[in-house]
Amino acid sequence: MAETKKCRDSLVVKTALVLPPDANNIGTMFGGKLMSYIDDVAAISAMRHARSDVVTASTDSVDFLHPIQVGDAVSLESFVTYTGRTSMEIIVKVTTEDLVTGEQNLCVISFLTFVAIDKDGKPIPVPKLIPETEIEKTLNESAKGRAEVRKKRRKETQFIANTLGAELPSSL
Repeated sequence: MAETKKCRDSLVVKTALVLPPDANNIGTMFGGKLMSYIDDVAAISAMRHARSDVVTASTDSVDFLHPIQVGDAVSLESFVTYTGRTSMEIIVKVTTEDLVTGEQNLCVISFLTFVAIDKDGKPIPVPKLIPETEIEKTLNESAKGRAEVRKKRRKETQFIANTLGAELPSSL
């Protein structure tokens, strides 16, 4: 029988204090810095699940639902929600906490797809996933719909890339 793993086996939690060098001119966290954190925790979840090297195949939209201020603690939680043959979907939830008042806010939900690879960079199979909690089951069941949206978006992106080409200078 093929190896299986539970969603909780890939859980990653990262908390950091947002300091002035992490922020833009209006005192909120740089989006790119947060996106780096998101990719980092998602990659760790994927590697825990696959026990191999992984590469980011896609990052779904990163919608900033609430600003992250200097002085906030920003927490990221990630785990594998769905597996294909060689790919894994990972959810990342980003919350903040005002460490003085205790107020917490949900700031970002993002889904990323990673592919497990061998030492030659070739895709390799990943263990099947066993969702246990209601939220894990819901995320697992809804993953195929998100995958279809990703496939459609990838085809559209490829069409645009083929149309634009790589030659410089660009008219964009």
